Amino acid sequence: MRAITKSFVEFLKNEDGPTAVEYAVMLALIIVVCIAAVTTLGSNANATFSTVASQVGS
Repeated sequence: MRAITKSFVEFLKNEDGPTAVEYAVMLALIIVVCIAAVTTLGSNANATFSTVASQVGS
């Protein structure tokens, strides 16, 4: 019975699980920010190229 209790207490003290979850949340937030930045830059680049194309075409 002591071995089970001891292993349970060690499991509760182990912090590897929460640390992995924190890293996963940080990675998800970084990915969301990167996708938003690429989308914004893509829209701005598209508008710039469209303006240049209309200037050159006329």
